[in-house]
Amino acid sequence: MAAFRALLLVFLTWLPAPLLAETYLLMAEEDGCYWCAQWNKEVSAKYPKTPEGQAAPLRRYELYDETPDVEFVRRVRFTPTFILVRDGTELGRIEGYPGEDFFWGLLGKMLEDARIDLDKTG
Repeated sequence: MAAFRALLLVFLTWLPAPLLAETYLLMAEEDGCYWCAQWNKEVSAKYPKTPEGQAAPLRRYELYDETPDVEFVRRVRFTPTFILVRDGTELGRIEGYPGEDFFWGLLGKMLEDARIDLDKTG
């Protein structure tokens, strides 16, 4: 077992840092949120099948019932809010849901700003 752990440690030190980093899209939502429901209707089912969804899988949390282990830049006040997280730290956010077309554009810009290459995630 010790040999396996040593081999694993050596392997992990050779991987580029972005492959080791845990990156995901955190969605703050609440019951009765009209715009959360709209996002669920228009985007939710297809999100995990997209390059964006592969690069930053979706996690959800109830705004007033849960406290995710994330270092936020500022308090989350609106639902839905989409927060790009890497290793527990906020990299960017989209507050509100501006409709499907704008959502994909804003998400793409946020991923680009975080230097997440969608061409290498698939």
